[in-house]
Amino acid sequence: MFGIGGGEFIFIVIVVLMLFGSDKIPEIARTLGKGMQQLKNATNEIKSEIHKSADVEGIKKSFTEIGTNDAAHDISSEINKVKEDIEDMSGPIKRIR
Repeated sequence: MFGIGGGEFIFIVIVVLMLFGSDKIPEIARTLGKGMQQLKNATNEIKSEIHKSADVEGIKKSFTEIGTNDAAHDISSEINKVKEDIEDMSGPIKRIR
């Protein structure tokens, strides 16, 4: 975005010292650090929620695609074919006994 040069940084430090005094600077830094940490945690939580919802949507989409492709129907028809083949093969064996 934008860079701060050495002279500008020193000017900012002098202004902050004059406004707040040297005894308040550590407290301000701690407060800023805590605020930045809370912002980072909130951002990570939002990212994880987005990833979780994307995974759930992907799973839902997969199940929807399976339903629209009639994969269950195809599987059951293949199972029925195998059953018929087994019955055809076992027919002569049952008659021999």
